[in-house]
Order: sequence, then C-alpha cells, then structure tokens
Amino acid sequence: MKRGFLLLVAVVLVALPFEPAHALSAADLPLDPPPAHVLDQADVLSRASRSELSKSLASFDEFGVEASWISVPRLDYGLSLGQLGQEILRRWESSTQSAPPQLLFLIDSQTSGTAIVASDSLSNRLEPSLLSSTSRTTMTQPLREGGRYRQASLDAVTRIRAVLSGEPDPGEPVIATTTAVASSIPSREETQSSRAFTWVAVLLVVGTIVPMLTWWVFSR
Repeated sequence: MKRGFLLLVAVVLVALPFEPAHALSAADLPLDPPPAHVLDQADVLSRASRSELSKSLASFDEFGVEASWISVPRLDYGLSLGQLGQEILRRWESSTQSAPPQLLFLIDSQTSGTAIVASDSLSNRLEPSLLSSTSRTTMTQPLREGGRYRQASLDAVTRIRAVLSGEPDPGEPVIATTTAVASSIPSREETQSSRAFTWVAVLLVVGTIVPMLTWWVFSR
C-alpha cells in the first residue's frame, strides 16, 4: 500500500507542468529607471555585488548620464537583447521629459548575451562602435570564463566611464594565450619508435655477423 502511494505521488510530480523562467519584454519592467541603478531580474548578483555596481553606475551622474544595469532570465521569442534595450529607452525617456540621457547595460542570463544601448543624444560622446565592442568583448569574455557577472559588468562600466571622462579608450581585454613548452621527455610514440629502430638495428647486425662467424669457423 505504501509503495503504491509513493508511486502515485511520483507520477503526479512528473505530470506537473514545468514552468520555465518567465520571458521578459519591456512591458514587464518598471516605467522609470531603478533608483539604485540595478535591476537584477535574473538574480545573478550577490547583494554585495549589487551594491558595488550601483555605486559605479551612480558615478555617471557627474557626466549628466543616468546609467542602469539590467539582467533578464529569458527574452520573449524573437526579441533580441538590443531590441529590448531600445524599447526600455523609449519607455523611460517618454515617462519623464526632463530625464537625462540614458545608458543601459544588459545581460541575458539564459544565453550569456550582452548589450549596451544609449540615448541618441549620447552618440557624439559614446560611439556605437565603442558600445558594440564593450558589449562583445569586455562584457562577454568574463561570462564565457565561468559566468562572472560582477566582473563583466564592472569592466564594462569602467571602460565606458573612462571614455566619458575624456580618457583614452582602455580597449578590448587581452585574451591570454598559452604556449606549449617543449619537453625533453620523449613521448610514448617516440619511445616505441626508438625501441623499434633499436630492434631493427640489432637484427641487422646479428643477421650480418652470425653468418660471417659461421663461415669463418667452418672454413678453418
């Protein structure tokens, strides 16, 4: 009886529909920029990381730019992260006529996708190629190295902030390459090849010397 009850419970649990992470669109997000500059919908940052990132984003206020960071667990079908960012910009800019230029850093936790979008009024200060490069390399590399969301975000913020402050673009991150060190220890294949050569040499010597010795002995 007990076994039958457990089997019934297992069947019910299996039959329950699995609800994936809610797919987001701009309509699911607030009408105004988050006061703390961070909207972690995918819950990928720790509390300490959110606080650290919030302070870094708040520093953009001195340039007259309102910077925000947004993570999403999943996007609506057919919606790209860049498109989501543009829709958010339109919503936030239309909600407040006197709002400063907006700068958005976005991450899709499902695909590790990244995007950086900015108000049109920032195009003369932040070139589209800079935003694309920062998103494609500065943000993406730490994510590919093990989901380092904090590092990816802070690196991107630091790079964009440097350009806004009039400093040279720090550029894309350097990808470390490892060079194989030549070893003096022979490989297994090299060892086997060397042994085979030795045996061939020994057989050739034996095959040459033994007949000569035999002829010499019997010819005396």
